Amino acid sequence: MERTLAIKTPRKIGKKVKLSGWVDRRRDHGKLVFIDLKDRSGFVQIVGKKELGELRISDVIEIEGTVNRRPKEMVNPKLPTGKIEVEVKKIKILAKSDDLPFDIRGDGYQIGEETRLKYRYLDLRRPRLVKNLELRHKIIKFIRDWLDEKDFIEIETPLLTKSTPEGARDFIVPSRLQPGKFYALPQSPQQYKQLLMVAGFEKYYQIARCIRDEDLRADRQLEFTQLDLEMSFVEREDVLALIEKLMIDLSKEMGKKVQRKPFPQVKYQEAMKKYGDDKFDLRKKKEENTLAFAFVIDQPLFEWKKEEKRWDAMHHPFTAPNPEDVALLEKGRAAKVRSWQYDLVCNGAEIGGGSIRITNPEIQEKVFEIMGHTKKQIAKKFGHLLKAFDYGVPPHGGIALGLDRIIALFAGEESIREVMAFPVTSSGQASVMDAPSEVEEEQLEELKIKVVKK
Repeated sequence: MERTLAIKTPRKIGKKVKLSGWVDRRRDHGKLVFIDLKDRSGFVQIVGKKELGELRISDVIEIEGTVNRRPKEMVNPKLPTGKIEVEVKKIKILAKSDDLPFDIRGDGYQIGEETRLKYRYLDLRRPRLVKNLELRHKIIKFIRDWLDEKDFIEIETPLLTKSTPEGARDFIVPSRLQPGKFYALPQSPQQYKQLLMVAGFEKYYQIARCIRDEDLRADRQLEFTQLDLEMSFVEREDVLALIEKLMIDLSKEMGKKVQRKPFPQVKYQEAMKKYGDDKFDLRKKKEENTLAFAFVIDQPLFEWKKEEKRWDAMHHPFTAPNPEDVALLEKGRAAKVRSWQYDLVCNGAEIGGGSIRITNPEIQEKVFEIMGHTKKQIAKKFGHLLKAFDYGVPPHGGIALGLDRIIALFAGEESIREVMAFPVTSSGQASVMDAPSEVEEEQLEELKIKVVKK
């Protein structure tokens, strides 16, 4: 007999079914035992006699039985399967369960993070997190289908790449084949997607995994996922129009109301003066179902790093200056240079950022020099990109949208950990796997690495 999912049992009244899943609740009424059987699709009530009496919470079982209508007084209108129950004829215990370390039937917010993430495989059984991950799947699928219709091509880029300054610390990976040299895990596919524009693909996207060694908070993880997107032969307004349409269509598909269309475009200086932040909330009322999108434009190209006593790129070093301000690069007036950057904010959170890119090698070198790089350092770290620009580079620009933040926003969650399957703790610990951890001395020797203990 083919297995039936819990959610489909109401379609089979009077028929025999086979169900498999976990014991979620158990109520012993003496002659009869009632059990809520759970699978990924939801819950269904099964009823039997003493053969169900020995079952414990989270035991994995397989049953065969008949789908019956519940008596009127037993109907549960809150459940999709609340009008039926399955009378058990045969049962098989597939796996026994120990007592769970915490209750998985509530929302789980009151349980400590360390405990929840240590047993994340149990935490993920709670309906709230199942719903969140299903929402994640739906959002990413919608985006892929939407971009496919717009003639974008999805291209994967390497996870083992070169360490270059892009705003955060790199995670580095030692090379066994070339001892003493290291790969870096990508903070973003930035340079690769620009190389794809040189290659002529014109419309690229990727559901990209990005990895940054930075301090953690509710909207930041060491690993995160972004919609990475790049287009050739475009100007700023082309990119903004595309993203605006994507977010409006996605919001509609997910049952969310967009407060204002078209999205307001707010200049950076105006945002800082009016709101004191470039991540502002334009909602008139803080309704959960309303999304107030806005673009922030005309950010400075550079910001001053007091501790390091140098200029750094406010977005990243590949961001083009406003054409009207290019001359200021030569006059040593870095603070006055506006960028061709744009950020997408929603309900007080930054959910995306991008820019029109530099395609003139001379301007790119000048930006690196203002940031403090020597010509020798520029050639060593970025020579591959500048060389590519010698072979016909189209004007191009793009954006990266933080999918974890967007999904959390749509799910009504305050932390992106609630929409990720296996996040790390606030201390950076991957609790399920107990990582980071020490490695065997033989591995270190093979990699020609020595750990110096203080």
